[in-house]
Amino acid sequence: MNKKQALPWDNPRFRNWIAVARACHVMGQTLARELQPLDIKPPHLDILVNLYRTPGISQQDLADKLLVGRSNLSMLLPQMEKRGLLVRRGDKRDRRVLRLELTEIGTELTEKAIVIQSGLIERTMKTATAEECNLVGGVMTRMIRELTATGEIPEDPNTTGEAAPTDLSGGADRRRKD
Repeated sequence: MNKKQALPWDNPRFRNWIAVARACHVMGQTLARELQPLDIKPPHLDILVNLYRTPGISQQDLADKLLVGRSNLSMLLPQMEKRGLLVRRGDKRDRRVLRLELTEIGTELTEKAIVIQSGLIERTMKTATAEECNLVGGVMTRMIRELTATGEIPEDPNTTGEAAPTDLSGGADRRRKD
Protein backbone atom coordinates (compact mmCIF):
# COMPACT_ATOMS: atom_id res chain seq x y z
CA MET A 1 0.00 0.00 0.00
CA ASN A 2 1.54 3.33 -0.98
CA LYS A 3 1.24 6.40 1.23
CA LYS A 4 -0.96 8.27 -1.28
CA GLN A 5 -3.51 5.47 -1.42
CA ALA A 6 -6.62 6.00 0.70
CA LEU A 7 -6.95 3.77 3.71
CA PRO A 8 -9.91 1.38 3.60
CA TRP A 9 -11.55 2.78 6.74
CA ASP A 10 -11.69 6.21 5.10
CA ASN A 11 -14.11 4.75 2.53
CA PRO A 12 -17.79 4.98 3.61
CA ARG A 13 -18.51 1.62 1.94
CA PHE A 14 -15.83 -0.04 4.05
CA ARG A 15 -17.04 1.59 7.27
CA ASN A 16 -20.66 0.66 6.55
CA TRP A 17 -19.70 -2.90 5.67
CA ILE A 18 -17.86 -3.18 8.99
CA ALA A 19 -21.00 -1.90 10.75
CA VAL A 20 -23.09 -4.60 9.00
CA ALA A 21 -20.54 -7.28 9.91
CA ARG A 22 -20.44 -6.12 13.53
CA ALA A 23 -24.23 -6.05 13.75
CA CYS A 24 -24.36 -9.60 12.37
CA HIS A 25 -21.71 -10.74 14.84
CA VAL A 26 -23.41 -9.11 17.84
CA MET A 27 -26.77 -10.54 16.72
CA GLY A 28 -25.22 -14.01 16.56
CA GLN A 29 -23.69 -13.66 20.02
CA THR A 30 -26.98 -12.39 21.47
CA LEU A 31 -28.97 -15.19 19.83
CA ALA A 32 -26.52 -17.78 21.20
CA ARG A 33 -26.90 -16.35 24.70
CA GLU A 34 -30.70 -16.27 24.49
CA LEU A 35 -30.86 -19.86 23.20
CA GLN A 36 -28.78 -21.21 26.10
CA PRO A 37 -31.81 -22.14 28.26
CA LEU A 38 -32.93 -24.44 25.41
CA ASP A 39 -29.45 -26.02 25.26
CA ILE A 40 -29.07 -25.26 21.55
CA LYS A 41 -26.74 -23.04 19.57
CA PRO A 42 -27.45 -21.04 16.38
CA PRO A 43 -26.24 -23.87 14.07
CA HIS A 44 -28.75 -26.20 15.76
CA LEU A 45 -31.46 -23.57 15.29
CA ASP A 46 -30.63 -23.29 11.58
CA ILE A 47 -31.14 -27.03 11.22
CA LEU A 48 -34.28 -27.14 13.35
CA VAL A 49 -35.99 -24.25 11.55
CA ASN A 50 -35.23 -25.73 8.15
CA LEU A 51 -36.60 -29.13 9.20
CA TYR A 52 -39.65 -27.39 10.66
CA ARG A 53 -40.27 -25.65 7.36
CA THR A 54 -39.28 -28.52 5.09
CA PRO A 55 -39.99 -31.90 6.70
CA GLY A 56 -38.27 -34.72 4.85
CA ILE A 57 -35.54 -32.54 3.35
CA SER A 58 -32.48 -34.56 2.38
CA GLN A 59 -29.26 -34.14 4.28
CA GLN A 60 -27.58 -32.91 1.06
CA ASP A 61 -30.32 -30.34 0.36
CA LEU A 62 -30.10 -29.10 3.94
CA ALA A 63 -26.33 -28.72 3.64
CA ASP A 64 -26.75 -26.79 0.39
CA LYS A 65 -29.41 -24.53 1.92
CA LEU A 66 -27.21 -23.77 4.95
CA LEU A 67 -24.10 -23.29 2.77
CA VAL A 68 -22.18 -25.91 4.75
CA GLY A 69 -20.61 -29.21 3.83
CA ARG A 70 -22.32 -32.49 4.61
CA SER A 71 -19.43 -33.21 6.97
CA ASN A 72 -20.45 -30.22 9.12
CA LEU A 73 -23.96 -31.60 9.37
CA SER A 74 -22.74 -35.12 9.98
CA MET A 75 -21.23 -33.88 13.24
CA LEU A 76 -24.39 -32.12 14.47
CA LEU A 77 -27.13 -34.44 13.24
CA PRO A 78 -26.16 -37.50 15.33
CA GLN A 79 -26.05 -35.33 18.47
CA MET A 80 -29.47 -33.91 17.69
CA GLU A 81 -30.85 -37.34 16.86
CA LYS A 82 -29.48 -38.73 20.14
CA ARG A 83 -31.32 -35.91 21.99
CA GLY A 84 -34.51 -37.03 20.29
CA LEU A 85 -34.90 -33.82 18.26
CA LEU A 86 -34.88 -35.38 14.81
CA VAL A 87 -34.90 -38.64 12.94
CA ARG A 88 -32.98 -39.62 9.84
CA ARG A 89 -34.70 -42.06 7.50
CA GLY A 90 -33.62 -43.62 4.27
CA ASP A 91 -35.35 -42.42 1.14
CA LYS A 92 -37.76 -45.02 -0.27
CA ARG A 93 -36.59 -44.40 -3.84
CA ASP A 94 -32.86 -43.85 -3.28
CA ARG A 95 -31.06 -45.72 -0.50
CA ARG A 96 -28.14 -43.26 -0.62
CA VAL A 97 -30.37 -40.36 0.49
CA LEU A 98 -31.20 -39.63 4.11
CA ARG A 99 -34.41 -37.70 4.83
CA LEU A 100 -34.62 -35.59 7.99
CA GLU A 101 -37.67 -34.86 10.11
CA LEU A 102 -38.30 -33.33 13.51
CA THR A 103 -39.68 -35.43 16.31
CA GLU A 104 -42.44 -34.12 18.52
CA ILE A 105 -39.79 -33.02 21.04
CA GLY A 106 -37.84 -31.35 18.23
CA THR A 107 -40.94 -29.54 17.00
CA GLU A 108 -41.72 -28.22 20.49
CA LEU A 109 -38.13 -27.06 20.99
CA THR A 110 -38.09 -25.42 17.56
CA GLU A 111 -41.28 -23.50 18.28
CA LYS A 112 -39.77 -22.19 21.53
CA ALA A 113 -36.58 -21.22 19.71
CA ILE A 114 -38.55 -19.45 16.97
CA VAL A 115 -40.24 -17.32 19.64
CA ILE A 116 -36.81 -16.37 21.03
CA GLN A 117 -35.34 -15.61 17.61
CA SER A 118 -38.42 -13.69 16.44
CA GLY A 119 -38.38 -11.62 19.63
CA LEU A 120 -34.72 -10.79 19.13
CA ILE A 121 -35.29 -9.84 15.50
CA GLU A 122 -38.27 -7.68 16.47
CA ARG A 123 -36.30 -6.00 19.27
CA THR A 124 -33.42 -5.32 16.92
CA MET A 125 -35.36 -4.23 13.87
CA LYS A 126 -37.68 -1.88 15.76
CA THR A 127 -34.74 0.52 15.81
CA ALA A 128 -35.51 1.17 12.13
CA THR A 129 -38.66 2.22 10.31
CA ALA A 130 -40.43 -0.24 8.01
CA GLU A 131 -39.01 1.65 5.03
CA GLU A 132 -35.47 1.42 6.43
CA CYS A 133 -35.92 -2.32 7.11
CA ASN A 134 -37.07 -2.85 3.53
CA LEU A 135 -34.16 -0.76 2.24
CA VAL A 136 -31.64 -2.82 4.23
CA GLY A 137 -33.27 -6.04 3.03
CA GLY A 138 -33.16 -4.87 -0.57
CA VAL A 139 -29.52 -3.85 -0.35
CA MET A 140 -28.53 -7.14 1.31
CA THR A 141 -30.42 -9.06 -1.39
CA ARG A 142 -28.55 -7.18 -4.13
CA MET A 143 -25.27 -7.96 -2.37
CA ILE A 144 -26.19 -11.64 -2.20
CA ARG A 145 -27.01 -11.62 -5.90
CA GLU A 146 -23.69 -9.96 -6.70
CA LEU A 147 -21.76 -12.52 -4.69
CA THR A 148 -23.74 -15.49 -6.00
CA ALA A 149 -23.69 -14.39 -9.64
CA THR A 150 -20.59 -16.49 -10.27
CA GLY A 151 -22.49 -19.61 -9.30
CA GLU A 152 -19.84 -20.52 -6.74
CA ILE A 153 -22.36 -20.08 -3.93
CA PRO A 154 -25.93 -21.03 -4.80
CA GLU A 155 -28.52 -18.31 -4.30
CA ASP A 156 -31.28 -19.17 -1.85
CA PRO A 157 -34.47 -19.35 -3.94
CA ASN A 158 -36.36 -17.88 -0.97
CA THR A 159 -34.38 -14.63 -1.16
CA THR A 160 -36.17 -11.90 -3.09
CA GLY A 161 -35.81 -8.17 -3.42
CA GLU A 162 -39.18 -7.72 -1.75
CA ALA A 163 -39.86 -6.78 1.84
CA ALA A 164 -38.66 -9.42 4.26
CA PRO A 165 -41.25 -12.10 4.99
CA THR A 166 -42.61 -12.50 8.48
CA ASP A 167 -41.25 -16.01 8.91
CA LEU A 168 -37.64 -16.84 9.67
CA SER A 169 -36.31 -18.54 6.59
CA GLY A 170 -37.65 -16.60 3.64
CA GLY A 171 -40.86 -18.28 2.51
CA ALA A 172 -44.35 -19.21 3.54
CA ASP A 173 -44.49 -20.97 6.87
CA ARG A 174 -46.41 -24.14 6.11
CA ARG A 175 -46.92 -24.84 9.83
CA ARG A 176 -48.50 -21.48 10.62
CA LYS A 177 -51.41 -21.94 12.97
CA ASP A 178 -54.40 -19.65 12.48
